[in-house]
Amino acid sequence: MTKEELVAAVKAALARARAGDADASYLGYQEIYATPGFTALRAEDQRQALKLLILTKRGAAAVTDALRSAHAAAVGPLTELVSMHNEPEDYEMLGLCHLLAGNEKAASNIFRAALQIERERSPGSDLCGRLMTRISAI
Repeated sequence: MTKEELVAAVKAALARARAGDADASYLGYQEIYATPGFTALRAEDQRQALKLLILTKRGAAAVTDALRSAHAAAVGPLTELVSMHNEPEDYEMLGLCHLLAGNEKAASNIFRAALQIERERSPGSDLCGRLMTRISAI
């Protein structure tokens, strides 16, 4: 997958969401994350595509099987990002994927690991606050 192919696929997924077909949009993200070569893209490009799905705010009623499947497809690329770059934001997204799958213990452990890293880097950051909120909500 090239960056241009990624951009086109993300634009298509966003267009489906704007047209009101959220499940088709989620399926598009799932296909992106499962595409061979996605994990060969620059980490920043992967993160942008992952954030668009995982960090989007939606109500509990919006959780569908398609959304769960898209998050499940994101676990592999996120696990690789976490192991290669050790970035707290990657941990946060991975934790959210586990949380949506019902793996609360795994999500809590992942959020705690992210919080420890982020506290060492920037104790007063917004990310620290978000992670503490996520941990306390579990």
